[in-house]
Amino acid sequence: MKIGIYGYGNLGKGVEYAAAQNSDVEIAGIFTKRDPACVKSAGAPVYPAADVLKYKDDIDVMIICGGSATDLPVMSPELAKNFNIIDSFDTHARIPEHFANVDKAASESGHLGLISCGWDPGLFSLNRLYASAVLPDGADYTFWGTGVSQGHSDAVRRIPGVADARQYTVPVDAALEKVRSGETPELSTREKHTRVCYVVAEEGADKALIEKTIKEMPNYFSDYDTTVHFITAEELARDHSGLPHGGFVFRTGRTGLEGGHKHVIEYRLALDSNPEFTASVLIAYARAVGRMYARGRRGCVTVFDVAPADLSPLSPEELRAHKL
Repeated sequence: MKIGIYGYGNLGKGVEYAAAQNSDVEIAGIFTKRDPACVKSAGAPVYPAADVLKYKDDIDVMIICGGSATDLPVMSPELAKNFNIIDSFDTHARIPEHFANVDKAASESGHLGLISCGWDPGLFSLNRLYASAVLPDGADYTFWGTGVSQGHSDAVRRIPGVADARQYTVPVDAALEKVRSGETPELSTREKHTRVCYVVAEEGADKALIEKTIKEMPNYFSDYDTTVHFITAEELARDHSGLPHGGFVFRTGRTGLEGGHKHVIEYRLALDSNPEFTASVLIAYARAVGRMYARGRRGCVTVFDVAPADLSPLSPEELRAHKL
């Protein structure tokens, strides 16, 4: 499978590393808005993003590595006009709108797009679906962190006056333990998580306005208790250079006569590198996109539409013998 990487930030680099671990994947090209001569890849060819259409016949699946705030809503539908695409769009409230836009572009051009792929949305979404199907009398709970959210950090960095930023999502321990014990509390968004931002402001920037803009940002911070710390670039580099993340998906439910038996399903991820793990998920699902396209699937899909066997490089016989 020949893939393209559109965008070469942390996620794009992660895709390049992940591709090297999959013997059935080859990188046809990395496409960047920066000067390709200044981009140091791990060996894959680097081209200007403006030249991407020159390579449309050389790429089976284009993996789009942009931010959800402003990049992917534009990039994914546009690239789906000429490529099979996959992205990691993670603004949950806008997924239906994004799906419709990519579905229209891909259907009209005869391509296949898979959106909102990663670990949440993505693997966590699958666990919510599986668990709720198994325990229909129950409740779902998702906790993220403690970790750096790439999408939220990107959203903060795009605020005028912000030079750099990291945003940490932190689960509220009391809420986490209630759910793990099998209780079914009704928890508001604010009761489940807090958000902590470390911001490097540009010289002369209005810090009070930056803080206000962060805390009032819809879909990102307005529903959470958010703390904003202004620090120096040196402090950010020293203390916040890593990109860890993770989280938990729970389903608590009851079975039996009058719901007499309690059950808890818990799925956990603990990630040293959010972008590298997300990239590894994207590579697996890019494989599925290639297979589904070959079977005639067009338009837009999500992880809910992908058969598990399509993710694996193993044959059906090998899967039955070693994974079932």
